Amino acid sequence: MRHRNAPFGRTLCAMVTPFTSAGTLDLDGAARLAARLVAEGCDGLVLNGTTGESPTTTGAEKRELIAAVRCAVGDAVPLVAGVGTADTRHTIELTLAAEKAGADAALVVTPYYSRPQQAAVEAHFLQVAEASGLPLMLYDIPGRTGTRIAPSTMIRLAAHPRIVAVKDCSYDFLGTQKVLAATDLAYYAGCDEHILPLYAIGAAGCVSTIANAVPDKVAAILAAFDAGDTARAAELQSSVIPLIEAMMASDLPGTVTAKALLNTLNLPAGPVRAPLLPADAEVTADLMAALRQLTRSPTGLR
Repeated sequence: MRHRNAPFGRTLCAMVTPFTSAGTLDLDGAARLAARLVAEGCDGLVLNGTTGESPTTTGAEKRELIAAVRCAVGDAVPLVAGVGTADTRHTIELTLAAEKAGADAALVVTPYYSRPQQAAVEAHFLQVAEASGLPLMLYDIPGRTGTRIAPSTMIRLAAHPRIVAVKDCSYDFLGTQKVLAATDLAYYAGCDEHILPLYAIGAAGCVSTIANAVPDKVAAILAAFDAGDTARAAELQSSVIPLIEAMMASDLPGTVTAKALLNTLNLPAGPVRAPLLPADAEVTADLMAALRQLTRSPTGLR
């Protein structure tokens, strides 16, 4: 392979957190969903991330989810646990809890709302990295946090032995290439429209939201590229664009649209938690139309 080492797998799903109709954690549903995702192409899972509604799940629920998914998928599938908060101390507490619950790595987002300076961003990640034995995947998503991880900061952070990967939602291809050229960090595309573009310049894989519904289709893009069929890889990436647009460009969070699709498909998902609201019937119909178009497409994943 021409790509850098993929420490947590290649095709990761940012898995939703299933809830019961009463709004409680659905551990049986989570186990079934995780097993399906792995069976259909995911070789790693991200739990308790933004798509997993981490802002509205408790510490106990986060631990229980990790333990239930670990039991369902076994030890061979890497589990990356979202632990990022706006508070360094709380982030460290969640990291230690995730390690104890059986996670293989921690996904740590840039502290949000307070908009720390780059020196403070760097200090935050270093404190988390020093607090446990888990390797870290840094989550660079300035559109949500208000602060990005500058390439120069990322390059310095890469010197820490437990800072090994990045979930990249920076929308900065130049900055990403600078970091890839200067470090051994494993980059994962965090935006589904960037799966193939980032992979082509040396990324390790992706952390995909649409993989909740179509894990096989996401995995096939990367498999085609690895096989040397770059034209096929591009064709497959193009084929998922309508679904990406329906799920991620509708002014609704990916959590909402992913759960709408899964519920319609009778797969484990359940309701979203407030302040999120469920997708309405029109949005759900548009989502299903995009999904049907993809599954019926002659390009689509054979």
